[in-house]
Amino acid sequence: MSKSITDIVVKTIDGQEKSLSEYTGQVLLIVNVASYCGYTPQYKGLEQLHQKYASQGLRVLGFPCNDFGAQEPGSNEEIVQFCTLNYGVNFELFDKVRAKGTEKHPLYARLTSAIEPTGDVGWNFEKFLVSKTGDVVARYKSSVSPESPELIAAIEQELAY
Repeated sequence: MSKSITDIVVKTIDGQEKSLSEYTGQVLLIVNVASYCGYTPQYKGLEQLHQKYASQGLRVLGFPCNDFGAQEPGSNEEIVQFCTLNYGVNFELFDKVRAKGTEKHPLYARLTSAIEPTGDVGWNFEKFLVSKTGDVVARYKSSVSPESPELIAAIEQELAY
Protein backbone atom coordinates (compact mmCIF):
# COMPACT_ATOMS: atom_id res chain seq x y z
CA MET A 1 0.00 0.00 0.00
CA SER A 2 1.40 3.36 -1.04
CA LYS A 3 2.10 5.94 1.64
CA SER A 4 2.04 8.69 -0.98
CA ILE A 5 -1.00 10.88 -1.58
CA THR A 6 0.31 12.65 -4.69
CA ASP A 7 -1.95 10.69 -7.07
CA ILE A 8 -5.15 11.74 -5.29
CA VAL A 9 -7.46 14.47 -6.58
CA VAL A 10 -9.58 16.53 -4.17
CA LYS A 11 -12.10 19.33 -4.60
CA THR A 12 -11.46 22.81 -3.28
CA ILE A 13 -14.15 24.46 -1.18
CA ASP A 14 -15.31 26.31 -4.30
CA GLY A 15 -15.62 23.11 -6.33
CA GLN A 16 -12.36 23.08 -8.36
CA GLU A 17 -10.52 19.79 -8.79
CA LYS A 18 -6.97 19.88 -7.45
CA SER A 19 -4.33 17.16 -7.58
CA LEU A 20 -2.38 16.74 -4.38
CA SER A 21 0.72 16.38 -6.59
CA GLU A 22 0.59 20.20 -6.80
CA TYR A 23 1.90 20.24 -3.22
CA THR A 24 5.07 18.24 -3.98
CA GLY A 25 7.96 20.00 -2.24
CA GLN A 26 5.75 21.27 0.57
CA VAL A 27 4.93 19.75 3.95
CA LEU A 28 1.21 19.17 4.51
CA LEU A 29 -0.83 19.04 7.68
CA ILE A 30 -4.18 17.50 6.70
CA VAL A 31 -7.01 17.90 9.20
CA ASN A 32 -10.66 16.85 9.15
CA VAL A 33 -12.42 19.90 10.57
CA ALA A 34 -15.87 20.71 11.95
CA SER A 35 -17.56 23.93 13.05
CA TYR A 36 -19.52 22.60 16.05
CA CYS A 37 -17.06 20.37 17.88
CA GLY A 38 -15.34 20.63 21.24
CA TYR A 39 -12.09 20.76 19.25
CA THR A 40 -13.29 23.57 16.94
CA PRO A 41 -11.10 26.16 18.76
CA GLN A 42 -8.14 24.29 17.22
CA TYR A 43 -8.87 26.36 14.10
CA LYS A 44 -7.02 29.18 15.88
CA GLY A 45 -3.90 27.07 16.40
CA LEU A 46 -4.04 25.67 12.86
CA GLU A 47 -4.16 29.22 11.50
CA GLN A 48 -1.20 30.15 13.73
CA LEU A 49 0.79 27.21 12.30
CA HIS A 50 -0.17 28.40 8.81
CA GLN A 51 0.96 31.97 9.58
CA LYS A 52 4.24 30.88 11.19
CA TYR A 53 5.37 28.18 8.75
CA ALA A 54 3.75 28.91 5.35
CA SER A 55 6.83 30.84 4.21
CA GLN A 56 8.92 27.76 5.02
CA GLY A 57 6.69 25.45 2.99
CA LEU A 58 3.95 24.21 5.34
CA ARG A 59 0.44 23.97 3.95
CA VAL A 60 -2.45 23.34 6.34
CA LEU A 61 -5.31 21.65 4.47
CA GLY A 62 -8.71 21.55 6.16
CA PHE A 63 -11.29 19.00 5.04
CA PRO A 64 -14.73 19.66 6.56
CA CYS A 65 -16.38 16.44 7.66
CA ASN A 66 -19.84 15.69 9.04
CA ASP A 67 -19.09 12.06 10.01
CA PHE A 68 -18.69 12.66 13.74
CA GLY A 69 -21.72 13.78 15.70
CA ALA A 70 -23.06 15.71 12.66
CA GLN A 71 -20.87 18.60 13.82
CA GLU A 72 -20.33 20.04 10.31
CA PRO A 73 -23.86 20.39 8.89
CA GLY A 74 -23.27 23.61 6.93
CA SER A 75 -22.79 24.25 3.24
CA ASN A 76 -19.31 25.06 1.94
CA GLU A 77 -20.22 28.76 1.91
CA GLU A 78 -21.39 28.61 5.54
CA ILE A 79 -18.20 26.77 6.55
CA VAL A 80 -15.98 29.41 4.92
CA GLN A 81 -17.96 32.21 6.56
CA PHE A 82 -17.77 30.53 9.99
CA CYS A 83 -14.01 29.91 9.72
CA THR A 84 -13.24 33.40 8.44
CA LEU A 85 -15.42 35.30 10.92
CA ASN A 86 -14.59 33.25 14.02
CA TYR A 87 -10.98 32.20 13.47
CA GLY A 88 -9.58 34.33 10.62
CA VAL A 89 -8.77 31.16 8.69
CA ASN A 90 -6.55 31.75 5.66
CA PHE A 91 -5.30 28.19 5.19
CA GLU A 92 -6.90 26.14 2.44
CA LEU A 93 -10.30 24.56 2.98
CA PHE A 94 -11.72 21.84 0.77
CA ASP A 95 -15.05 20.32 -0.14
CA LYS A 96 -16.73 18.31 2.61
CA VAL A 97 -15.50 14.70 2.69
CA ARG A 98 -16.33 11.41 4.37
CA ALA A 99 -13.43 10.33 6.60
CA LYS A 100 -14.80 6.89 7.52
CA GLY A 101 -17.21 4.21 6.37
CA THR A 102 -17.95 2.77 2.94
CA GLU A 103 -18.10 6.20 1.27
CA LYS A 104 -14.73 7.28 2.68
CA HIS A 105 -12.92 9.71 0.37
CA PRO A 106 -9.87 8.16 -1.38
CA LEU A 107 -7.65 10.64 0.49
CA TYR A 108 -8.85 9.32 3.84
CA ALA A 109 -8.64 5.73 2.64
CA ARG A 110 -4.94 6.36 1.95
CA LEU A 111 -4.24 8.44 5.06
CA THR A 112 -5.80 5.90 7.42
CA SER A 113 -3.95 2.93 5.91
CA ALA A 114 -0.53 4.51 5.26
CA ILE A 115 0.79 4.77 8.81
CA GLU A 116 0.31 3.17 12.21
CA PRO A 117 -2.06 3.21 13.89
CA THR A 118 -4.15 2.28 10.86
CA GLY A 119 -7.94 2.38 10.92
CA ASP A 120 -10.69 4.94 10.63
CA VAL A 121 -10.35 8.49 11.84
CA GLY A 122 -11.63 8.60 15.41
CA TRP A 123 -13.07 12.13 15.57
CA ASN A 124 -12.89 15.65 14.17
CA PHE A 125 -9.50 17.42 14.05
CA GLU A 126 -7.39 14.29 13.61
CA LYS A 127 -4.15 15.36 11.92
CA PHE A 128 -1.93 13.74 9.30
CA LEU A 129 1.56 15.03 8.52
CA VAL A 130 2.76 14.54 4.94
CA SER A 131 6.36 14.94 3.76
CA LYS A 132 7.59 17.08 0.85
CA THR A 133 7.54 13.93 -1.31
CA GLY A 134 3.86 13.29 -0.51
CA ASP A 135 4.38 10.42 1.93
CA VAL A 136 2.23 10.21 5.07
CA VAL A 137 4.75 10.35 7.94
CA ALA A 138 2.71 10.85 11.12
CA ARG A 139 -0.81 10.72 12.54
CA TYR A 140 -2.09 12.62 15.55
CA LYS A 141 -5.31 12.14 17.50
CA SER A 142 -7.76 15.02 17.89
CA SER A 143 -6.50 15.69 21.41
CA VAL A 144 -3.05 16.66 20.07
CA SER A 145 -3.44 20.41 19.70
CA PRO A 146 -1.81 22.47 16.93
CA GLU A 147 0.34 24.07 19.67
CA SER A 148 1.57 20.67 20.89
CA PRO A 149 5.41 20.53 21.14
CA GLU A 150 5.26 17.01 19.66
CA LEU A 151 3.42 18.22 16.54
CA ILE A 152 5.51 21.38 16.12
CA ALA A 153 8.76 19.37 16.41
CA ALA A 154 7.54 16.94 13.71
CA ILE A 155 6.54 19.80 11.40
CA GLU A 156 9.88 21.53 11.88
CA GLN A 157 11.73 18.27 11.23
CA GLU A 158 9.85 17.71 7.95
CA LEU A 159 10.41 21.33 6.87
CA ALA A 160 14.15 20.93 7.51
CA TYR A 161 14.50 18.04 5.01
